[in-house]
Amino acid sequence: MTPAVLLLLLGLVDAAFSGFRAYAGRDARIRKHRGNVRAAGRGFAVGAALLTAPAVVAGLVLVTAADRARTFGALTAGGFGYLLPLAVYAAAVLLSLAAYFTLPFRAGTLAMVIGLGPLTLLRPLAVVAACCGAVLNGGGVPALLVGAVAGAAVLCVEPVVHCRWYGEVQ
Repeated sequence: MTPAVLLLLLGLVDAAFSGFRAYAGRDARIRKHRGNVRAAGRGFAVGAALLTAPAVVAGLVLVTAADRARTFGALTAGGFGYLLPLAVYAAAVLLSLAAYFTLPFRAGTLAMVIGLGPLTLLRPLAVVAACCGAVLNGGGVPALLVGAVAGAAVLCVEPVVHCRWYGEVQ
């Protein structure tokens, strides 16, 4: 599987979580499954739209490159370098979610507060680490450009969903 497919899947999952975070705390009802699913779907849709930007940038980089094979190789290497820090970050998030769902209520809540709270705040740093990984793995400027656009796209999902659907107090 190419790094682009894995990164797209990771970006779409992150977008769904971003939609959920934009909605979280807005509804005081106990049963809010439908609202959570709707918010995650909105995040997914916004993320899918925003993630077309790095695909377009990668296409433009390839079309305008003097040596397309070499540029494609650099983008592939950069994609793997971009994926590694994000995979570590995603593993930490999954570990925190697994602790939340498997531990008793108090321990699970503590795992959520200790794990997901700080990890949410560290998302921009994970994107910066991914951009550094893209460059250090041999991707160079083309991979950095595509990675920066992709990082900006995923970091914009939550604010866009929040402003579009949840900006006003209901």
